[in-house]
Amino acid sequence: MINMIWAMDENNLVGIGDRIPWHIKEDLLYYKSKTKGQIVLMGDTTYYSLKGYYKEKPLPYGKIYVATIDKNLVIEGCHMVYDIISFLNDLDKDIDLWVVGGATIYKLSLPYANRLYISFVKGKYEGDRYFPKIDYSNYNLIWENDTDKVRYTLFERK
Repeated sequence: MINMIWAMDENNLVGIGDRIPWHIKEDLLYYKSKTKGQIVLMGDTTYYSLKGYYKEKPLPYGKIYVATIDKNLVIEGCHMVYDIISFLNDLDKDIDLWVVGGATIYKLSLPYANRLYISFVKGKYEGDRYFPKIDYSNYNLIWENDTDKVRYTLFERK
């Protein structure tokens, strides 16, 4: 099953450069509760951005797949994905994969996603990375929890 998880503001903004435009502790805790120890897929820019936070500590995931167009890039401890479409098409359906960013990886993975864990951050922020438009008619809203700063949702493909 392919799960996607991300936070976006009211304008579908997800990032500014290689950073998240907001700092909402409750959302970080929510993200960690879903992805810790899991099999994840991310782009190389997202990987390096996360390593900036974790410095010498390992990232808190199980198996890490890093997608890149740079066929010479090899990151120790990660499984490299040089063709994301083939990777997603060939993925064992019994594996729970979590797509964790960035914007290009989200855009390429969305047609394959079974579940969307979306944190709708309240307000509008400054940035330059946006989530693509979602046709919500393809999904059912399974769960939601509204807080002061974020509306957490889970959508499942029909």
